[in-house]
Amino acid sequence: MTFRNGLDSLLRPEDSVLVLIDHQPFQLTNLNSHDPHMAVNNAAGLAKAAKAFNVPTILTSVIEDRGGYIFPQITEVFPDQEVIDRTFINTWEDRKVVDIVKATGRKQLIIAGLWTEVCVAMPVIQALGEGWDVTVVTDASGSVSVEAHQVAIQRMIRAGANAMTWLSVACEWQRDWARVGTAAGLTEVMKQHAAGSGIAYLWEQQLLNTPVPVDAG
Repeated sequence: MTFRNGLDSLLRPEDSVLVLIDHQPFQLTNLNSHDPHMAVNNAAGLAKAAKAFNVPTILTSVIEDRGGYIFPQITEVFPDQEVIDRTFINTWEDRKVVDIVKATGRKQLIIAGLWTEVCVAMPVIQALGEGWDVTVVTDASGSVSVEAHQVAIQRMIRAGANAMTWLSVACEWQRDWARVGTAAGLTEVMKQHAAGSGIAYLWEQQLLNTPVPVDAG
């Protein structure tokens, strides 16, 4: 087993490419591993983080005319981008998707989608076998059951995948708050999608701008 450690193993925005797979209504209707609201929120947060860090993002659906359009919370982040519609269940067998990913010249492949045990596991395992450095974003993905999700994550980790949550991906891209070019963008994403942390930040700003009471006596 090759251990993933050392500074070079951390995600870098300049070497990352994100593929979001099948975040569609049909898949969401039988999502039971996560709260559906949270799955949509996390996928949207991941998409916005990718945009903030200029990480190329590929959007792909499967049989869109029956499964439905990709969630608008995602497509609105990339309003001018084509969604690649497939017939292949395994995204990595679709040459159009793979060719676009390869054209970026990047080596850190990040994948999230619905369902984890099917449309995420297949491309992850194939891409790992082809030598890609693959990260699965677990909380921007989801399955028909908790067991299905957990077993799929275990299967991919055993195959060599790196597993992370969406906020850990975003923070690893940032790495240093002195990188002011992206810090503000990440903060905006956290305000919208990181729940308690985002609200706490807004509260902190409120307190900093609240005048100290003056004792009238």
